[in-house]
Formats: sequence, structure tokens, C-alpha cells
Amino acid sequence: MKYETVRRFALALADTTEVPHHHFGSFRVKGRIFVTVPPDREHLHVFVSEPDREVALALHPGFTEKLLWGGKVVGVKVALAHAEAAAVKALVRQAYEYKGTSPAPRAVD
Repeated sequence: MKYETVRRFALALADTTEVPHHHFGSFRVKGRIFVTVPPDREHLHVFVSEPDREVALALHPGFTEKLLWGGKVVGVKVALAHAEAAAVKALVRQAYEYKGTSPAPRAVD
């Protein structure tokens, strides 16, 4: 699957913004990151719920692996070169819905 296809899909989701996140790209809804993109654009970091993550890992071991952040599993890492487009789009949508229903981060004074 090509990164540009993922990008078009993510940006078509309501209220999605594309914002740099350190040296990564990111897609956000309500200010919350649901996907980050490493500079190589060969992988995605998709922040899905634990149940969605476990299903993805079981169904798609050829292109998904656990995404670790600070030693904690927080989603799935997707290898785009081997990924099935329908599965990646489903994961991106699940992450969008998961993060979109969470409370927005509070501003720090």
C-alpha cells in the first residue's frame, strides 16, 4: 500500500488535520493523534484500542506488530509495503474513532 493512499484516506475523515509531530508526520482528530508517520513513510504507527490492536495482530501478522511507546504497547506498527489496503483503512478508521471519542487534551496555562 502506498503512503499517499493512506494520507488521502485519513484526510477524508471529518475534522482530520495533518500536523508535524517532532520529526514524524501525524494525523489528528480533536487535537488527538491517531496516526503518526515516520520520515521514511514506509510504516505507520496507528493508535487503536487494545481490543482492535489484538485483532489486527492476530489477523495480519505479515504486516502488523505491536507499537511500543515508552515501554507500553499503544497500538500497531504497519509495514505499508506488505499491507492490505482494506485492513490499513480499517485500522486508520478505528484509530480515528477511538481518539475522536476521547476527551480533547486540556490546554496548559
